[in-house]
Amino acid sequence: MTVVVAGIVEREDRVLICRRKPNQQHPLKWEFPGGKVEPGESPEQALARELSEELDIRDTESTEVSRYEYTYPRKKPILIVFLRVTRFTGEPQNLIFEEIRWEPRPNLPAFDFLEGDRDFLASYASPPPRS
Repeated sequence: MTVVVAGIVEREDRVLICRRKPNQQHPLKWEFPGGKVEPGESPEQALARELSEELDIRDTESTEVSRYEYTYPRKKPILIVFLRVTRFTGEPQNLIFEEIRWEPRPNLPAFDFLEGDRDFLASYASPPPRS
């Protein structure tokens, strides 16, 4: 099964989201940065590589926050691993996307995200319960 990582990069109560280019699969959809785990990589190593290639950020540390299988129409199932980035160096630069932006968590449902991210987004974007 193909394993895909998605990085939850947070800063000052905002989350980094990225928009795919019009010529990519799932054109102009929003997503969390990341990509496929290559053979021999852990999800954390794959995310570090992807964040370097896509955003030019380095020395990343991350922890898993969720994972589930998702099947796009007419495709094989994938396992999506969501990792919260707890540390990185550098300032994110847009190296491959149509657009990147920092958004407050509650605003995320207003964006047209990849279908595979939506289950995670539903729980992540909702406000935490008050105690």
